[in-house]
Amino acid sequence: MRIKFSQRTINQILFFVCTLTLMAGCYRIAETYAEQRTAAAIASKVLRFHVIAESDDADDQRRKLLVRDAVGEWMNLKLKNAKNEKECEALIEKQKSQIRELAEQVLEEDGRKQSVQVRLADVEFPDKTYGDYEFPAGTYRALQIIIGEGEGHNWWCVLYPNLCFSAEGYDVTGDGAKEQLERVLSPKEYRAILKDHNYKLGFKFIPSLKL
Repeated sequence: MRIKFSQRTINQILFFVCTLTLMAGCYRIAETYAEQRTAAAIASKVLRFHVIAESDDADDQRRKLLVRDAVGEWMNLKLKNAKNEKECEALIEKQKSQIRELAEQVLEEDGRKQSVQVRLADVEFPDKTYGDYEFPAGTYRALQIIIGEGEGHNWWCVLYPNLCFSAEGYDVTGDGAKEQLERVLSPKEYRAILKDHNYKLGFKFIPSLKL
């Protein structure tokens, strides 16, 4: 049997669909804005470690890791009692010349002198996963070490709170990662970096609309 709708009914259906579409769009805009604010808040509370190699030559990439290891071990000791990201920055600012000298010494002992730049900088980072945590892309403050011309692939991690260094190696999250992150981040920010977080919009008249 063919069902015939009146023009009024058709207009009501169209109005309902347009309203629902507008609500979904507004929700997504609000959600995106909230995610951006949360990402910016996270970035303001952490400090990254960024080492850039001279080139992509295999030997330059190997030497990059020598600098990472030496500076990482040294910084781990220096920053272990830092209470927040700003205190880490202040300690690094005081130690920049020592960091540069250490990196240059490591490179010279490896057989070749090379210039090194050390700076605290605002750096654009892509999304990055550390164990169970995914840090959003954005602008982060970072201890940046540039070897030579700095045209090679780079290595990075989260220096504060310390997700870089442990007795087991690099780019890891140790047993204390959860406690450190919960101490530094708000509950909302902590939930946002968990890899399994999902965002859903639900209506009483629609079980779930996933955006």
